[in-house]
Amino acid sequence: MAFMAFINSPTGPMTTHFWGPMANWGLALSGIYDASMKGPEIINERMSATQVLYSGLFVRFAWKVQPRNYLLASCHTANVCAQTNQLRRWVEHIQISEPETGPQKVKDIGMIAAGVGVVGAGVIAASGPLQKAMMSSKAGLISGIAMAPAGPFHIHFWAPNFKWALSINNLLDIQRPVDKISLSMTSALTLTGVLFMRWSFVITPVNYSLFAVNAALASSSGFLLARKVKADYLS
Repeated sequence: MAFMAFINSPTGPMTTHFWGPMANWGLALSGIYDASMKGPEIINERMSATQVLYSGLFVRFAWKVQPRNYLLASCHTANVCAQTNQLRRWVEHIQISEPETGPQKVKDIGMIAAGVGVVGAGVIAASGPLQKAMMSSKAGLISGIAMAPAGPFHIHFWAPNFKWALSINNLLDIQRPVDKISLSMTSALTLTGVLFMRWSFVITPVNYSLFAVNAALASSSGFLLARKVKADYLS
């Protein structure tokens, strides 16, 4: 009885609410697989750092979206842990393999992370007063933006839009040597992009920005995946 209730539940396996988050488990499992089976030279530190922030935002998104999605929250929590571990491995590897330039690279990425943290904290601190001021202005468009349920003062806006950073990373890696492309990671990113294109239309509120960002992610990750498959299996 309980099993059938789960099967037919609003977030059960008969719905995209189930399979979209399940696809995101691929990100965490990819990080775990690469950490277990691949050397640290394959790690893309920029992508791993981006995924830590991205998944952190989606943990909050999964809690706020209706219906609340614990599966989505759990897979992104796992991905934060998996990608943090990949960053740890990269730091250890780069300091040993590049003793002259490695420490500076680690320092640079640490400074970027600190900068993102400071900016993020400032945005959070200022968002409440700014939203109230915009809503009280009664200025039509400005008030509408402030009150929009998927607008810039809500996690429904920031989580999916931060996903653009994943596609930007893919574009920066467009010429990345194929031996340094992770087959598991590009497969997971492509799949999650495809499934979340559908998911964006079945959540409340319907999120068109989520659709657009996942279309970009599926396309850019799919291109890197095609390069990897062609080099490893078709050439």
